[in-house]
Amino acid sequence: MKKKFLSFTFAILFAFMAIGAGVVATTYFSNSSVEVVEAALTTSQTKTIQTKLKRWGYYTGSVDGVYGPKTKEAVKLFQRKNGLAVDGIVGKKTAAALGISLSTSSTTNSISNADLNLLAKCVYAEARGESYVGQVAVASVILNRVKSPKFPNTISGVIYQPYAFTCVNDGQINLTPNQTAFNAAQDAMNGWDPTYGAIYYYNPKTATSSWIRSRTTTITIGKHVFAV
Repeated sequence: MKKKFLSFTFAILFAFMAIGAGVVATTYFSNSSVEVVEAALTTSQTKTIQTKLKRWGYYTGSVDGVYGPKTKEAVKLFQRKNGLAVDGIVGKKTAAALGISLSTSSTTNSISNADLNLLAKCVYAEARGESYVGQVAVASVILNRVKSPKFPNTISGVIYQPYAFTCVNDGQINLTPNQTAFNAAQDAMNGWDPTYGAIYYYNPKTATSSWIRSRTTTITIGKHVFAV
C-alpha cells in the first residue's frame, strides 16, 4: 500500500513538473519569437530608426544599433502617437511610417560617399530654407529620377542634366552643405519618400513654365509643389 501511495505521489509530482516545463517552454518560445522579429533588423537599420526617433523627440538613448528596451519603448511611443499597433516591433506599417526600408539590400550600399555628398549639396542649394521633410522630398525627387527611364541613371547625371536644377546654373551647387542636408539625403537613400514618387518639383510663385504646372501634383510641402 505504501509503494502504491509513493508511486501515486511521484506521478502527481511529475505531472506538475511537466505542466511547469510546458509553461516555461511556451514563455520561452513566445519571447523568442519577439526577439527574432527584432533581431531581423540589421545594425544599420536599427541605427537609422534610433536616429530618426531621436531627431523627432521619441528617443533619448545612444545611437548604437542595439534594439534594447529604450529603443523598443521609443518605437511604442511613436506607434501610439501615429495610430499604429503598439507592440514595439518595427514591422511593415511602422517601417513605412518611419520612412525606412526593411530590405537588407539598402539603396545606401550602391551609392558612394561622393554621391551622398553631391546629393546633400543639391538639397542644401535647392531647399535649405525648407523644412526637414521638404529637404528629404527634394532628395527623393533626385533619387526617383535616377530610377526613372526618363532621366539619367546616376545621381550626378540627374543633377547635372542641362537646365534640370537652378542651383547648377547659378553656381549654388558648390556651396558647402550642412549636417541637416546630409541627414535629409541619407534619409531619402534609406527609402523615405514623402513625395509619393514625384519626379518634379517647383515653386508656384516663381515658376514660369506652363508645362510644369500641368503635371499631376502628388503633394505640396512648404514652398514646393511635387508632381509626376
